[in-house]
Amino acid sequence: AKMGIPTAIHEQNAYPGITNKTLAKVVDRVMLTAPEAEKYMQCKNAPTVTGLPVRGEMLRADRDFARAKLGIKDNQLLILSMGGSLGAMTINNAMVDLIADNSANKSLYFLHAMGQYGLWVPEKLREKGVDVDKTENVEVREYISDMEVCMPAADVVVCRAGASSLSELQALGKASILIPSPNVSENHQYHNAMALVDKGAALIIEEKDLTKEKMQSLFDSLTKDSEKRLSIESNAKAMASLDAKEKIADIVLSLVK
Repeated sequence: AKMGIPTAIHEQNAYPGITNKTLAKVVDRVMLTAPEAEKYMQCKNAPTVTGLPVRGEMLRADRDFARAKLGIKDNQLLILSMGGSLGAMTINNAMVDLIADNSANKSLYFLHAMGQYGLWVPEKLREKGVDVDKTENVEVREYISDMEVCMPAADVVVCRAGASSLSELQALGKASILIPSPNVSENHQYHNAMALVDKGAALIIEEKDLTKEKMQSLFDSLTKDSEKRLSIESNAKAMASLDAKEKIADIVLSLVK
């Protein structure tokens, strides 16, 4: 920027990091995933909300095909839960309780990614009476390598609030229970989550408030109230930026001299 070379940055979180807040004052163009980020930045030029690109396989996914591939029955709600590739202790514990308390309901299908550090989950479920090898509506994996199948097939998603995950939830119009990681800079996942929650596009439980009872209550509100679930799906879809990569490319090319 000091050399006069055209510069652009993209801030993917609703609460910008210190580096992008500093750079915003000198770069030519600032792109944002969430409009909420603008109030925390002093931009040399007015920023542009582009959204965050979602990979094409996700956008092209067919829900019915995805559900058939996973073996989900028409009358079942697919509950997809995950805490990242390593696994999140808090989410693993919460899902063990939730699955154990609700697996007898065969109208629900649980697909949980336990992560590398969560390999204890199946044994914990067995202690609570759920044998994952014999319970046909419970599936536990270490990692989900086919998210372009699992996410489109899901009815309710339980996950962290990273920018990429939220963009996928919005693009596919999914109802979600967000449990932001508190172990990130500037607590940005909480701000990411609240950008959706404030628009009725997701539910949130902060880790400090995560109890078995609270989780069950929010879970029931989505699985037993189809109108509420559909409303959240619609609100999430309305927030999607399906042309994010085109917007970003246009801004970058506009700087070419």
